[in-house]
Amino acid sequence: MAGSYRKPRLNDALFRRLVLIVVLGVILLVLLLRENAIANLITRYSFETDENTRAIHNNYNYTLDFKNLKLPKQNELSISLEKRNLMPPRNLDLYPKLAKDHIVIVLYVHNRPQYLQVVVDSLSFVSGISETLLILSHDGYFEEMNKIVENIKFCQVKQIFAPYSPHIFPGDFPGISPLDCKNKDDPAKTKCIGTPDQYGNFRSPKIVSLKHHWWWMMNTVWDGLNETRFHYGHILFIEEDHFIYPNAYRNLQLLIEWKPKMCPHCYAVNLAPSNVLSRGEQWDVLIAERIGNVGYAFNRTVWRKIRKKAREFCLFDDYNWDITMWATVYPSFGERVYTLRGPRTSAVHFGKCGLHQGQGGKEACLNNGVLNFEVKEIDRVANIESDWGVFVYENQDGYKTGFRGWGGWGDVRDHQLCLDFAKLYWTSQ
Repeated sequence: MAGSYRKPRLNDALFRRLVLIVVLGVILLVLLLRENAIANLITRYSFETDENTRAIHNNYNYTLDFKNLKLPKQNELSISLEKRNLMPPRNLDLYPKLAKDHIVIVLYVHNRPQYLQVVVDSLSFVSGISETLLILSHDGYFEEMNKIVENIKFCQVKQIFAPYSPHIFPGDFPGISPLDCKNKDDPAKTKCIGTPDQYGNFRSPKIVSLKHHWWWMMNTVWDGLNETRFHYGHILFIEEDHFIYPNAYRNLQLLIEWKPKMCPHCYAVNLAPSNVLSRGEQWDVLIAERIGNVGYAFNRTVWRKIRKKAREFCLFDDYNWDITMWATVYPSFGERVYTLRGPRTSAVHFGKCGLHQGQGGKEACLNNGVLNFEVKEIDRVANIESDWGVFVYENQDGYKTGFRGWGGWGDVRDHQLCLDFAKLYWTSQ
């Protein structure tokens, strides 16, 4: 009896031990996989604690969808640039991980290498720049611009190129087509192609590229890039003619942290006053005013509101993206749209001529080819305080209700291309 009794007990114990080992092994494997997944997410993305936004985001399928789009037929350069947009950031060997709370910086540029060198040099001295990802968005391919970007070594860098830019379609829409109407042509008589703006002028590819690039860039950065399409935090947008002070990134982090409490009705934060000629009030108080176009940052919640206004943006007859936003998109939100900033500027617009005017010669609109900005000690470190109050500019000059736009954006082909950019990465609306 004793022998026959011990044998099954031994077998039962061995079986239970094997089951326990298997269970523990499965649990360990799950924990390792989960830990690795979480680590990857923390490394690559930063999230805001907005569950509603996250739920909305997850209900959509993000992928390129050309089925219902009327995009122009691509040439070899366009196709090659689109493939290049999929390349990973450079300098991953130098900066393998991004800070958990990093703020992505997007620098969008045209073909002004002298300007680009200035802003790149200023960014190299920004405190905290190595913690984040810098995305360069180009509205065409220009070799001299490309060389400057390839020499950046102070952070992770990714380049994207607008594949439907007029600058890479020399003989077809969205570039210049031989059949395009010019000046005050009568399409009925000359059989030319084009729709005039409200002032009777036909499209200029160089002019419309401004608005196309900005809108394509916004849709691509927020919804198309692996590096940013799950980024729920703020993204900072700057241009090639913006000089960035050393304290810009640290000030930006503080403004974003304080905004929910100090200015809950603010949609964005800014590095500079909306008046590009102003250097700030120099008060011991934060400022709430209309969103400026120099160093502005907002999160995915705000982007979703903007993207829902694609028709308002794409059909408004003004070739300027910023004026379109001020005159029709922001007013359509149904409330005043404010941004929060400090009383001293952390970024300065230094360009003497507009983007559409190009380089204008070797000096590229700089003052005698030289740029001189005094960077004081107060501009090298964060210079805003959490115990300051907020001064609100209630009534600022701007584009009022009824403003029809400056024109330059009347061609229905531009309207369609703009609307298609809003659908590129969304197969479910």
